[in-house]
Amino acid sequence: MQTQDAFDKRFPDENACREYLKKMRWPDGVKCPRCGHDKVYELKARPFNWVCKSGKESVNKSTGEVLTCNKKNGYRFSVITHTVFENTKRPLVSWFKIGYLMLVSKKGISALQLHRMMFGSKHLDNYHTTWCQCMRLRGAMRDSEWEQLMGEVEIDEVYLGGKEKNKHKGKRVGNWASQGKTEVIGAIARKGNIVCQMVEEADFSTYDNFVRKTVSGRVNLIATDETFRYRHLRSLGFPHEIVTHKREEYVRGKVHTQNIESFWSLLRRGVMGTYHKMSRDYLPLYLSEFTFRHNRRHDDDPFAELISNA
Repeated sequence: MQTQDAFDKRFPDENACREYLKKMRWPDGVKCPRCGHDKVYELKARPFNWVCKSGKESVNKSTGEVLTCNKKNGYRFSVITHTVFENTKRPLVSWFKIGYLMLVSKKGISALQLHRMMFGSKHLDNYHTTWCQCMRLRGAMRDSEWEQLMGEVEIDEVYLGGKEKNKHKGKRVGNWASQGKTEVIGAIARKGNIVCQMVEEADFSTYDNFVRKTVSGRVNLIATDETFRYRHLRSLGFPHEIVTHKREEYVRGKVHTQNIESFWSLLRRGVMGTYHKMSRDYLPLYLSEFTFRHNRRHDDDPFAELISNA
């Protein structure tokens, strides 16, 4: 990952950002974001704007509406059409800088801190807009598809949220250690990627579906703690081994969960030291940020992939 000074020299103005976004979106030439047609016409009066007159139809995946690139008037689009940067008044330079700072901050960086860095102590712009930018970029960090984990895999859970004893008496809901917290389940391939998700309902099918979806049938080892949720894995044909933390057993040869617990530690540090609180509604977006950053920790330019996904 390049230094901040090199990043600023690489993207000094809007045109540099737009040219880079164009290259990342359409490495083989500009294509219509509506119908995918590659014969588009550039508008000379408006740089980084094109018009498509293919006459082809496409279906909006979210609404089911049939859309057409009319041959007469055409469909006009720009380099930011159908991206997280669409319909924004902030310049692309600010989007790029925020995305870069999010990727180089190991434990994350808060929207308030980014706002101070971008606009100074006078707060010349709206903080909530900076927060929305961060959330949109976290949405672009979501992995829509991933390869199933192979080799030696560790599976574990973590509970995020304040301790009951630290809450106001009127807000306490029980005495269990996990009471009132949000559970997150994760699986990591040693020296590889991690996949995690928030648990909506803590039932058997949730954990079973997660394992089937994320772990390959050709895995060499699945290591977990002694929780009963994974006792069925051997019956499914997985090479499952456990470590019993209650007996102070943490490592037994290759059987341990140290790698995923290191990731949970990083996530907790981000919650307590950087964000202080993660709303349950937005927790999946924060998880996307931490997994995106971890899975691309050895890449030369993870920023390029972020812009491609945007």
